Amino acid sequence: MQTSATNKKVRTLLADIRNEVLIPRPEFQRRLVWSNKHKSAFIQTVLDGYPFPEIYIAAGEVDPDTGEGKEMLVDGQQRLTTLKQYFEASPDLRLSRDVTPYSELLKEKKVDFLEYQVVVRDLGKIDIAEIKEVFQRINSTNYALNAMEIHNARFDGEIKQFAEKLAENSFFHKHRVFYTNEIRRMGDVRFTLSIIVTVMLTYFDGDSELEDYLRSYNEAFEEKCDLEAAFQRVFDFIEACNFPRDSRVWRKAGLFTLLVEVYRALIKENKPLEPAKTGKQLQKFYELVDNLGQQVGAIENEQKRMVEYTTATRQGTNNRSSRILRGKIVQDVINGNFAFGKKQD
Repeated sequence: MQTSATNKKVRTLLADIRNEVLIPRPEFQRRLVWSNKHKSAFIQTVLDGYPFPEIYIAAGEVDPDTGEGKEMLVDGQQRLTTLKQYFEASPDLRLSRDVTPYSELLKEKKVDFLEYQVVVRDLGKIDIAEIKEVFQRINSTNYALNAMEIHNARFDGEIKQFAEKLAENSFFHKHRVFYTNEIRRMGDVRFTLSIIVTVMLTYFDGDSELEDYLRSYNEAFEEKCDLEAAFQRVFDFIEACNFPRDSRVWRKAGLFTLLVEVYRALIKENKPLEPAKTGKQLQKFYELVDNLGQQVGAIENEQKRMVEYTTATRQGTNNRSSRILRGKIVQDVINGNFAFGKKQD
């Protein structure tokens, strides 16, 4: 496939979109969701005259009677859509205070914006299968994107940025919660985002609620200041529990549950927990779970619950039912309602 790169002025591209000569949303493209903050930064880039990456187009339908043809935007949808929203003062675009609206630009600045040169790579006349293949290759890496990486490609807003910041907390680094490859593939952000959504909502299946929250809190996330302070209290409390390095609490399923349940008790229910006492109770529970089968005379019901907890940390760990079960058991341990090592008469 031979391609050619040329420059097209913003005014030409906007006119082509307006006249439906350039189709900006082919059906095979992902619907990207830039935040207004991202859009504003992009607009300022153009107003300052700095370049942005090339866009890709391909030849579309041609009317043999009129000789008129269409082009498809293969890659660059969000960039051109944002330029169009800026020019037309679309209500869908809310500019940052430091970005001057188009209508308020001086005449020479308006001309500079309209004359801005966009690098366009023309793929020529290729069939739809090839266009889709090009799009996939432009937007892919050498491995398949996981769910969180796809979310990251689509959403760059406030709650996602908060989850990234939370994942960088020294608490996780100190206890080596995430492996290097997990961090590379955004497993750490997926984990913290799941925690955030859970304390805001309740336990849910897998990643089922993540996209809705990423979309709903893409533009603004006013809760982040309160949540940041609350999570730091939770981290500090767990640190003060003084769990040994080899405690099962540092395994992700166990840590997920503990973070949510300590948050529930400490923040939502405002219980006067003592970290030393709570830490001893939890560590004793974890040790009993680790030594299942060696216990003698433990209350049958609690023995059963420890088996259930163990199963819920090994099978279907991200299922809502498993998360709820682990949560209820850990909640009882934290509240002192779990009977340890009592013997039957």
